[in-house]
Amino acid sequence: MSGKHSEYKVPGGKLVVVDFEVEDAGDGGRITDFRLSGDFFLEPDDLLDVINGAVDGLSVESTVEEVGAAIQHALPADAQLLGVTPESVGVAVRRALTGAAQWRDYDWRILRTRPVSPMLNAALDEVLTTQVGRGERGPTLRIWEWDRPAVIIGSFQSVRNEVDEEQLAARGAQLVRRISGGGAMFMEPEATITYALYAPIELVQGMGFAESYAFLDEWVLEALRSLGIDAVYQPLNDITSPLGKIGGAAQKRLASGAVLHHATMAYDMDADAMTRVLRIGREKLSDKGTASAQKRVDPLRSQTGLPREAIIERMLETFTHRHGGEADELSDADYAAAEQLMASKFTTEAWIRRVP
Repeated sequence: MSGKHSEYKVPGGKLVVVDFEVEDAGDGGRITDFRLSGDFFLEPDDLLDVINGAVDGLSVESTVEEVGAAIQHALPADAQLLGVTPESVGVAVRRALTGAAQWRDYDWRILRTRPVSPMLNAALDEVLTTQVGRGERGPTLRIWEWDRPAVIIGSFQSVRNEVDEEQLAARGAQLVRRISGGGAMFMEPEATITYALYAPIELVQGMGFAESYAFLDEWVLEALRSLGIDAVYQPLNDITSPLGKIGGAAQKRLASGAVLHHATMAYDMDADAMTRVLRIGREKLSDKGTASAQKRVDPLRSQTGLPREAIIERMLETFTHRHGGEADELSDADYAAAEQLMASKFTTEAWIRRVP
């Protein structure tokens, strides 16, 4: 028998804590003596025993969905769960079984890097994630700054379908393909807030992509709410408010053993430029014009009235309060590694037009 323990903060919800034993570890192993606790709410009161009984005896190979289904099947018709879901218990179970880490298990580094080209920023994301996976760098939060406009497309998007390259050139913007999936973004200096997390894969162990997106951005939602924005996470990867979309996240898990999670939020927006440069945005809005773009995306500047730097500072304050963190700097060697990767990969037509 071996004891397991896990704590999982449900995005937008409460803390879920699980403790249990594993009997006959291996493919035939079973969960025994399962105990759920946390600061959530359950009605009626005996639901805690019902949930414990539903998980007790499950295979250690059970997925998040299978644990959730077992709990859901056991719940009575009048059950009320507030701040916790059957699936979130499943996430906590899987994290306990896979040895997942907690945020505070790490000494986080925080980077405010100097403005560089968008392409170099994309290369830095890969370099720093690789370093974390190899144990050459501690887990890190970095705020991007860039020196020119850009369209940054997802790893699997078609250049031809997404970008009007004549408009791109007319605006002096750089075309960049990042290593993560997701959609295209038109970015201008000082008009967006872009951050990246480079973390060991153990931080999201036991989570699928859907759970990990919200988990890794929960601190951002807290920061935005502290500024008066009713921010929520809309699956799979959007940060939104009742006034409109604020931003979107993307993620890539590297073979080195680390996860790259980065997100871009609109601070200000030139809707006309966006619809001219991005073809998909143009098609989506063709019947309603730029007024619709402003309705679909509501920037942080209009929602808060605050300078961009003030919002970034609140984000960093929230992150360090929740997870810790010390200021750090990139070395000349870090920049040199990113420059080399940019030259060998990110600037090449083979990469940029991997999907023409």
